[in-house]
Amino acid sequence: MTQAPTFDAARAVSAARKALAIEAQALSDLGPRLGDAFAQAVQAVLNCSGRVAVMGMGKSGHVGRKIVATLASTGTPALFVHPGEASHGDLGMVTSKDVVLALSNSGESDELNVVLPVLKRLGVTIVAMTGRAESSLARHATIVLDSAVAEEACPLNLAPTASTTAQMALGDALAVALLDARGFKPEDFARSHPGGALGRKLLTHVRDLMRAGDDLPRVEADTPFTEMMREMSAKALGVAIVVDAQDRVAGIFTDGDLRRLVERGQDLRSLSAADVASKNPRTVSADALAVDAADLMEAARITVVLVVDAERHLLGAITINDLMRAKVI
Repeated sequence: MTQAPTFDAARAVSAARKALAIEAQALSDLGPRLGDAFAQAVQAVLNCSGRVAVMGMGKSGHVGRKIVATLASTGTPALFVHPGEASHGDLGMVTSKDVVLALSNSGESDELNVVLPVLKRLGVTIVAMTGRAESSLARHATIVLDSAVAEEACPLNLAPTASTTAQMALGDALAVALLDARGFKPEDFARSHPGGALGRKLLTHVRDLMRAGDDLPRVEADTPFTEMMREMSAKALGVAIVVDAQDRVAGIFTDGDLRRLVERGQDLRSLSAADVASKNPRTVSADALAVDAADLMEAARITVVLVVDAERHLLGAITINDLMRAKVI
């Protein structure tokens, strides 16, 4: 039975550092080689009325799937087509309106090369991402992106490591260039990521979270203090909202206001809502982003913001707890 070699921690760290250095150098070498071909690839995708169909076998296929995800989330419709399945029917997913992005470091993937002539007959623009400019893939392609690396990070120079890192980075570069050319904005990104933190911040509006109707502790200016406190306790919002006869906001009374009155030793039973309410409370529009309400609360050091229309009619209220439950903050 062969005995396992003794683990050498220092050697492991040294090997890892060497791998990272090789991959970093591979990426550094990519930049100067970008030029007209890259610009042509970006233009081809911008002119495309269909989708970007990405193809690749093995490790290049895994990279291709990641490129598809990045393109799709940044405004470029894309799909992955497995070259092995393409010759058995999946090639029907590709139309003459599409652009094909084909990945192969060697450029000699049999499964990929089988479908390339068919794609050419369709009139599809083929963008090759390959490490060999003289390969079969490069010869069939309309545009060739050079992803060559001097060496793999694998000490045997066999396992795809630096080459797949270069492909991944070149795919990111393509997606970023397209994003910039399309004028893609954070709001556009959020629409593709409604479940993410950015999506919640940019797509959630105050009206989506605010409390309204009978959930609001609403009182009129002449409401006695004790009655106002009953309304405030029943609705458990930590405030009482004072409105006029037309339901316009006239003031607000908070838990903090109550503490300050008690500290002064004032006779509360003789007071009305108008006597104790703070005038001109902070308000926000129902159409405002929830994150804007959060910013307002933080700046004013408050926990509740009232929601009003243009005439200051009371529409609702939103609290810091509402924002936290929705994971806006």
